[in-house]
Amino acid sequence: MGLGPGLQLRVSQSLVMSQQLQAAIKLLALSNLELDAVIAEELAKNPLLEASSEGREEGVVVREDRETGDEAGDPRGSDELIGALGGTEDSPLDMDWNEAALDTDSAVDVGSGPGPEEAFDFDRLAGSEVGLTEHLLEQLRGAGGALAAAIVRELEETGYLETPLRVIAEDLGATFSEAETALALVQSLDPPGIAARSLEECLALQAKAADRYDPAMALLIANLELLAKGRMADLRRICGVDDDDLRDMVAELRAFDPKPGCRFAGESAREVGAPDVLVRKTVAGWMVELNPATLPRVLVNRRYHAELKAGASDKSSRAWLSERLQSASWLVKALDQRAQTITKVAAEIVKRQQAFFELGVAALRPLTLREVAEAIEVHESTVSRVTQNKSLLCQRGVLPLKFFFGSGVGSDSGEGAAAEAVKAEIKRLIDAETDILSDDTLVDLLRAKGFDLARRTVAKYREAIGVGSSIQRRRQRKMAGG
Repeated sequence: MGLGPGLQLRVSQSLVMSQQLQAAIKLLALSNLELDAVIAEELAKNPLLEASSEGREEGVVVREDRETGDEAGDPRGSDELIGALGGTEDSPLDMDWNEAALDTDSAVDVGSGPGPEEAFDFDRLAGSEVGLTEHLLEQLRGAGGALAAAIVRELEETGYLETPLRVIAEDLGATFSEAETALALVQSLDPPGIAARSLEECLALQAKAADRYDPAMALLIANLELLAKGRMADLRRICGVDDDDLRDMVAELRAFDPKPGCRFAGESAREVGAPDVLVRKTVAGWMVELNPATLPRVLVNRRYHAELKAGASDKSSRAWLSERLQSASWLVKALDQRAQTITKVAAEIVKRQQAFFELGVAALRPLTLREVAEAIEVHESTVSRVTQNKSLLCQRGVLPLKFFFGSGVGSDSGEGAAAEAVKAEIKRLIDAETDILSDDTLVDLLRAKGFDLARRTVAKYREAIGVGSSIQRRRQRKMAGG
């Protein structure tokens, strides 16, 4: 076998994300207040952009076919809705980032657009005061690459990471192992406990940072349910410590912060804007439409562009004008795509949770991001971004889009029931109790309603809605003289 140089041809597929495409994806996750800041800055620096005062009255109707029982969308659909926004004619870019951007089996590049020097600085949205995201990114200073930065930007206001790590990894074309390494880096930042995926993990991270995560403390954190119930004898036995040691460990645990990110949330971060989506009942079915009060309306001023182009005498001026036109056209198209995606996701949520809008929280069914993503043919992370910082207004009030997603429990219907529906039924039973109901009794009553739950699950849901045990409720009634 001879040795020597040679040439080999290898074909591979990879994800190519232009700077423009990354900015478009970030637009999708912004709240309407944050989007206003982006648009205001773009209007200030691009003379070819102008705000439009034109309104929009089209929406998407989610209706039930009375003959077949099937649900269908209004023939107008969301495409016509977006077409009414005025952006299509002024948007020559063919940018379907909604589906292609996150397809890790394809190479994606979206033509020309705003260059790096023209991109909006999304980090400014943290506000004038140092926010959690800015605080963490400053500590990273590029360490961990795009994965660590992506994890930071996915954190909730409380500091928890609710987006599945698998989704973040797939989003950036990374392996799950690489994502775990990046997560470990973020969890090592200040404040301790950040980027945890559960209360137990949050407390464990803080115990490790304080050099107090010994085997006994690990066992205590793993048995928080026993601590909440006051079963100290069981904890002493499990942890292998005496009364004094357990008392000290509990004191240390209570000194930890269960929501470490909240210390960075100023009033502006907690401010809730107007709802993004409006849902109302019509003769044809449920109408789903974007809120015209928050809908961004930006157009490209072609007439002004023609005037400037006619007066551009040198090559650099014409190049600058061309860049401004491309940047303006890109923004309009990106806003149209964002509106279209939000509408599609909201319409699918209403379609699948139609019983909730008719009957209330008791009829809420379990729903996952993946189900919605597969139904509208987008990536799961796209749905995750749409449901961030977005809310829906219906006859039952203003609800975050994330409210409609949740795990399910067994029920006689075969489809399961949403955890929120079970919690609502438990609260109703307890509010109506004359004799104090034990958890075992609640299990039987819920089973009669079609909910098949274990006793520990009922206890967990009861505690989640802030209701004490039967012993605690009986004691409270006696103290109140009842």
